[in-house]
Amino acid sequence: MIGRMVERIIAACDGASKGNPGPAGWAWVIADGAGVPDRWEAGPLGTATNNVAELTALERLLAAVDPAVPMEIRMDSQYAMKAVTTWLPGWKRKGWKTSAGKPVANQELVVGIDTLLAGRSVEFRYVPAHQVDGDRLNDFADRAASHTAITQQAAGSALDSPPPPAAPDAVRKSPSGKASAGRPAARKASAADGKGPARTLAAKYPGRCRCGRPYAAGEQIAKNPDGWGHPEC
Repeated sequence: MIGRMVERIIAACDGASKGNPGPAGWAWVIADGAGVPDRWEAGPLGTATNNVAELTALERLLAAVDPAVPMEIRMDSQYAMKAVTTWLPGWKRKGWKTSAGKPVANQELVVGIDTLLAGRSVEFRYVPAHQVDGDRLNDFADRAASHTAITQQAAGSALDSPPPPAAPDAVRKSPSGKASAGRPAARKASAADGKGPARTLAAKYPGRCRCGRPYAAGEQIAKNPDGWGHPEC
C-alpha cells in the first residue's frame, strides 16, 4: 500500500483504447516531492472502451494508495471525473439509474470507485490532454496507458520498467492551436477523398476518435457513425 508516512500524494491516471472499443490499457503515476513522476503502474485490459480504461485507471490508483493519505488526482477524462463527482450522487439516489431511467454504464467500476472514495480526502483536478508543456504527470500516465494498450503487457516502477515512450499517434497542441510533435493535424475530408465534404467544428473538450487516436480541445472534428472524431475517420 502506497502512502504511509506521506502527508499528501500528487498523482495522475489515464486510460487508452486503440479503437474504442479495441486493445486497451490503464495507468497511474505518483509524483515525488519535486513533482517528478516516480512510482507508476500500467496494465492491459484486452478489448475495452476508453471509458472503461479511464475508470479502471482511477480504481487501480485508489486501491494502491493508503486511504488515510490525502490525494490530488489529475485526469484528462471529463467522463471519468464527472462520473465519480458530479453524476454519482444522483445515480445512487435513483438506484443506479440515469436521468433517463437507464442503467448506469460501467456501473461495477463506478460502484467500486465510490467504495474506495468513502471516508478519504481526494481532490480531483482536470488537466487538458496532449498539450505542449502540459501536465507532466498526466502526460506520463497517458503515454504509459497508450503503450500498454498496444503491447498488452503490464509495466511499472515495481517491475523496473523503463519510462513509457512517446505515443506515436499523440497530437500535441501549442497555445496557438497549431499541431506540433506527433501526427500532422487532421485535414478536412473532401470530395477528392471519395467521402464527400465533412462538416467540422472545433472540439470543446479533448477526446478520442473511434480510430483510437486522441484529439485536443480546439482541434477540428467531424461527426462519424460512432460519434465525433477526426474528419478523415
